[in-house]
Amino acid sequence: MTPSASTLAILVSLIFATACKSVIERQDVRPRVLRDVPARNLAYRLNPDVSPPTTNFEDPTDRFAAVANDFAAKRENDALIRTVVSPDGRRVLALYGTFDEPGSTFRIDLYNSDGQFLRNLIPPDLSCVFPETVTWSPDGNFINFIAHKRVAPSPTPTPPNALEPDPEASPIPSPSIGPIFAPVASFNTEQIYICNRDGYDLKPLTARDGLIYFYFVWAPDGHAMAPLACREDEWNERERQFKLPAGRPRVIAPDGTERLLDDGLTDALPVWSPDSSKIATAFDSDVAIYDAGGKTPTQGRLPLAEQLISASVIYEQRTATRRANANANSATPSPTPSAAPSPSVPASFNPIVRLEWRAPETLYFQTAYVRLIPNETINTFQRWHQLNLSAQAAILK
Repeated sequence: MTPSASTLAILVSLIFATACKSVIERQDVRPRVLRDVPARNLAYRLNPDVSPPTTNFEDPTDRFAAVANDFAAKRENDALIRTVVSPDGRRVLALYGTFDEPGSTFRIDLYNSDGQFLRNLIPPDLSCVFPETVTWSPDGNFINFIAHKRVAPSPTPTPPNALEPDPEASPIPSPSIGPIFAPVASFNTEQIYICNRDGYDLKPLTARDGLIYFYFVWAPDGHAMAPLACREDEWNERERQFKLPAGRPRVIAPDGTERLLDDGLTDALPVWSPDSSKIATAFDSDVAIYDAGGKTPTQGRLPLAEQLISASVIYEQRTATRRANANANSATPSPTPSAAPSPSVPASFNPIVRLEWRAPETLYFQTAYVRLIPNETINTFQRWHQLNLSAQAAILK
């Protein structure tokens, strides 16, 4: 073999080896940022029965002091329900009930942070519902609430033998002239409304009469919101069965563009990933994760039933051991009950009822037994679990 041919053979061998090494190395390439991983390509690891995540609890009955003082001094006929402060702290929404509103509905006024009334937000033909959902957008530029067409109260019939009005009596003062509102569409079922931070440009964000939108949450970056909605007959059926409301998750942009995420009903309120790239909810013992955007959004279903049942067995064994130790250390130990056969599904194994997404790689969820009965809610076996998310190994093309 000539020197030139030998050199060429060595070069070809080196190129081939380098190419092979490159292909082998690319077999386990992972995106550096989890937001770039499609939902269907997420890997997960369950860490059951962890400490609850710390929460910045917002009291739903909290009342901004300056606004509460104005109601106490000037508006004793209106019942202040709660206040919602804008992200910059300069504006305050006052939610209140009036004598002519049914108990489940309310109205909203806009105040400044000094407790000065600015304007009414709600036209007379709208009634607001679900006070816990009234919110500001993350950037403070929009106000959102849920409302339906106002049902006018029936006039009180004139009682028989009513006294004729006294012509000599002083006239009853008429109410002051109310604010003028631009026409706004209203619907028979609950829809999401949006207006600017000054309370103007009010319009429905959803306009699907027959659907009940009963919850929504803004993405942390404010690019969209994730609501739950169901049909009116589905709402009524669950109400008759004393069940929590359940809806189909979807994503809605500020311009009203809507995309259905799932056909299944869930009562686990959706949550956003901290980077606003994904939405998570739950169906019984499965966690569902959806891409919030992109040209071809995907979804992933994480089946956790078997792992949660196994964790429940361990949980109940530990609980029984703690009780036995407590009884042993007690001055008057309780009698030990006779052993009963273990059920195939432990009582502590229950559906997912709540989710908290604190970091892109860490999703918390709570399982519990929840039942609604008249005038009371049963909520037992509350247990928190943690999902550690990562990207599946994939070949990058």
